[in-house]
Amino acid sequence: MSKEVDMRAADGDRQQIADQLKSALDEGRLSLHEYDERVASAYAARTYGDLLVLVQDLPRPGMTNAEVKAQARKAARRLPTALLVLWTIWGALVAVNVVVYALVAVSITDFVYPWPFWLLVPGVALGAVTVGVQVIRDQNGKQ
Repeated sequence: MSKEVDMRAADGDRQQIADQLKSALDEGRLSLHEYDERVASAYAARTYGDLLVLVQDLPRPGMTNAEVKAQARKAARRLPTALLVLWTIWGALVAVNVVVYALVAVSITDFVYPWPFWLLVPGVALGAVTVGVQVIRDQNGKQ
């Protein structure tokens, strides 16, 4: 656990969490009973960790439903941005090579060596890296 979470919370911190809980109540994200329990816990909290637990399942105050859904979709996306970029580049290269191969094969009557198959090598390597990253992320998520 990080040291910031174990630090003592101030009265202002407790009030800020209580205000965030009030916003969640006003938006209909919490029932009155949940709000009462959480506010009582907020004022009884000793550390930042105690406070953060009370709002970890709530979005920022004032977020629209569309923003919450967009944030959830982004969080659910399993592939890191770097891998998405690499897969996009690889896909574009494959598409260009297949189109060029098709144009050459149509315009020449002789056999044309199917060089686009060589692009499977970096594709398989990229696939292996993607699977490895997913396995590591799943293991880290279960800890």
